[in-house]
Amino acid sequence: MGRLDGDRRGWLRGAPPPRWVRALPLLLIAGVCVATLTSPEPLDIGFMLGAIPPLAVLSYGPAATALLGAAVVVMLNLPAFQLDQPGQTDVLTVSFVAVLSVFVAYVRRRRDDQLDTERTIAEAAQNAVVPPVPERVGPVRCAGLYRAAQRGTLVGGDFFDVRASDHGVRAVLGDVQGHGLAAVATVASLLGAFREAVLDQPDLARVAARLDRRLTVDSARVTHAELFATAVLLEFTPDAEAVSVVVCGHPPPVLLREGTATELDVVPWTPLGLGLPEGAPLTAHVLPLRPGDRLFLASDGVSEARDAAGVFYPLLDRLPALAAGADPATTGERVWTDVLRHCPAVRDDVTMLVLEPADRADHWADRRADH
Repeated sequence: MGRLDGDRRGWLRGAPPPRWVRALPLLLIAGVCVATLTSPEPLDIGFMLGAIPPLAVLSYGPAATALLGAAVVVMLNLPAFQLDQPGQTDVLTVSFVAVLSVFVAYVRRRRDDQLDTERTIAEAAQNAVVPPVPERVGPVRCAGLYRAAQRGTLVGGDFFDVRASDHGVRAVLGDVQGHGLAAVATVASLLGAFREAVLDQPDLARVAARLDRRLTVDSARVTHAELFATAVLLEFTPDAEAVSVVVCGHPPPVLLREGTATELDVVPWTPLGLGLPEGAPLTAHVLPLRPGDRLFLASDGVSEARDAAGVFYPLLDRLPALAAGADPATTGERVWTDVLRHCPAVRDDVTMLVLEPADRADHWADRRADH
C-alpha cells in the first residue's frame, strides 16, 4: 500500500538535505583554493571561508563540522593561499564561528535522531491503525493507497480495510469528520468495530449498523462531539461472482467494466454516527460480477480536487485510460499521479481502494491446494 509520495517533507522540513547542499562546503573550499593559488596577487576573500562551518551544519555531524572548521583556520594561516594576511581578530572570529557551528551540529544531530525515532513510532502506529492491504484476500485482489492531507503526518481522517469472513470478503472505505491527528481516535474506533463485525454479523447491513452504533456511543461520551463518518462497505461472495454494496453518505464505488467507468447506482443512506433510519431497513445493492470487472473506491479527496480554474477532477472520464493494462496497485498510483497533475496542492486526505476478483481458475486452484 502506498503511503507517501517519496519523502513529502522536503529538506527544509526535516528530510535529509539534497546532495548539492552537502557539497556546498567542499565546493566553497575548492573554489577559494583555486582562486588564491592561481592568482598572482593576494586576494581578500578569506571572509568567504567563515561561511563554511555554518554551511556544514546543514548536512554534517559535529565531527565533520569540526574537521571543516579546522581546515578553514589552517587555510587562513597558510602563506601559500595568500589570503591577504588576515589579522588575529579575523582568525579568532572564524575560529569562534567554527566552534559554535560544532555545537549547533551536535544539537541538530540529537534533534534529528529524536525526530527519526518519533517518525518510526508514528509509522508503527499507522500500521497498527490502518495496516497495509494484502495483495490478495481470498478470491479478491486488493490495493490501497493513502495520502494524509496534514503535512508531516502519516495518518488522518480516512480509513479502509479488507477482511475475509465466513460470508465472503468484506471491505470498507470511509472518511471521518475532520482530518489529521484529531481524527485518528475515531478512525481506530471504527476500524476496531468493523473488524469485530466482519466476524460476527451475518450480513453487510448489520456490519454498517455496528459501525453506526460505535460512533453514536463514542459521540455520546463527549459533549457536542457530533461524530460522524461517511463510508462504503462491500461484501464479495465466497466465489467472487457477485458483490453487495452499502453506501452511508459516501461517494459510491466505480465499476470498471470493458473499458468504461460507471458509478454504481446505489441508494445512499445517512452517514455513520447519525443513526441509521429505522422506518426503512438498510439493504445492500447486489451487483453480479463478470470476468475482468474491477471496483474503484475513493474518498472525496479525489473527486473534489480542483485545478487552478476551480474545475473538479474528472475521475470517471480519466479512470478507464489510467486503469487500462494495469494491476490494482498500479491503477491507484496512476490515479494519484494524475490527481496531482490536476491539483498540485491537494488539501484533503486522499484514499483509494481497488478491488478485483481474481481469475476464477486461479481461485479454484488455490482452494484445491488449501485442501
